[in-house]
Amino acid sequence: MGEVALVNGLRMHYLRAGEGPLVVLLHGWPQTSHCWRFLLPELARDHTVIAPDLRGYGRTDKATGGYDKRTMASDISVLIETLGFASAAVVGHDRGGRVAHRWGLDRPDQVDRLAVLDILPTRAMWQRLDAKLGAAYWHWLFHLQPDLPERLAGQDVAGYLSYFFEKWTVNRHGLEPAAIDEYVRAFSAPGALRAGFDDYRASFPHDAEHDDTDFAAGHRLGMPVLALWGGSGLLGSLPALDIWREYADDVRGGAIPDCGHFLPEERPAEVLAELREFLGTDK
Repeated sequence: MGEVALVNGLRMHYLRAGEGPLVVLLHGWPQTSHCWRFLLPELARDHTVIAPDLRGYGRTDKATGGYDKRTMASDISVLIETLGFASAAVVGHDRGGRVAHRWGLDRPDQVDRLAVLDILPTRAMWQRLDAKLGAAYWHWLFHLQPDLPERLAGQDVAGYLSYFFEKWTVNRHGLEPAAIDEYVRAFSAPGALRAGFDDYRASFPHDAEHDDTDFAAGHRLGMPVLALWGGSGLLGSLPALDIWREYADDVRGGAIPDCGHFLPEERPAEVLAELREFLGTDK
């Protein structure tokens, strides 16, 4: 079940294992900290690993506000401070990668290394949202709408979430029925759908304004950045490393073959190898 800490007025649920330098794992939508079940025990062999449920997700409180990435990053910043840590290597998948990116911009002293899984910077996505990309990322625009996504998806939470688990995967063995059941359970809780959609709703205009301001001021990620994406997923047709280099000074990475969007579950062994090398623990 994990542990709970009081963070920015929220009861934040998190998983913790291991001893050593801190690694923080940040999940995306439509998931929870459960998505790290294959990687967490392996990384915990030589690290303290913390995997929280982000604001509004999983067993963390379903706040009625604060879903801009600046606030969500502050949640994680306060969490590690509360637990006695000064800094961490951070791994973020999907929406968690966007929280991690903002954390690295706002508190670079706390983020030693940053791995982003299957995302591009939010600002870069909005800039490139033409008809082709819009068709692939239609859910961004749908989730921005007030009230309607909750009403429609709430009629069949399992059906709605399962659409993404099917369409966004290539190797479906990593998303076993029990895992999908766990995510459906989490998003069936009161307020959970709304919170997840509020995460998307914050992307425009709030996150976009923060990102534009930083970019115009020349603020970049100075820590080493590892960008990984599914070779058979939605980012495969985009120059992901070149795009990340517009936002960060030290970028490396590449595609995980035969993989869709859910890297930590579809190809955990390959992702673990990349992370171990990046973290300096490739034993």
